[in-house]
Amino acid sequence: MAKNKTTLTIRVPEELKERIETLSGQQGISINQFAMYAFTKEIGELETGQIFRNMTRGIDKKELFKRVDEIFSRVPDRDVPDWDKTEEESNDGT
Repeated sequence: MAKNKTTLTIRVPEELKERIETLSGQQGISINQFAMYAFTKEIGELETGQIFRNMTRGIDKKELFKRVDEIFSRVPDRDVPDWDKTEEESNDGT
């Protein structure tokens, strides 16, 4: 994290403030820590989405899915350990 810090004042509706206080309290962290986490997480997701949009720009969806299918087809079949099965798979004996 950067050593230089600055203060950011934001206005939020009272209901959102109460939700932030509740969630940060449940996590045992300050509102500031919660906000830092939420901002960082959302910014990371937005940046990742932009990277994928840039990578796939101009690629036809059918071609994109074809490439993904080709990648998955290289994964060898294997038995799935019990701990990694869904409840439905466990119940039908697969």
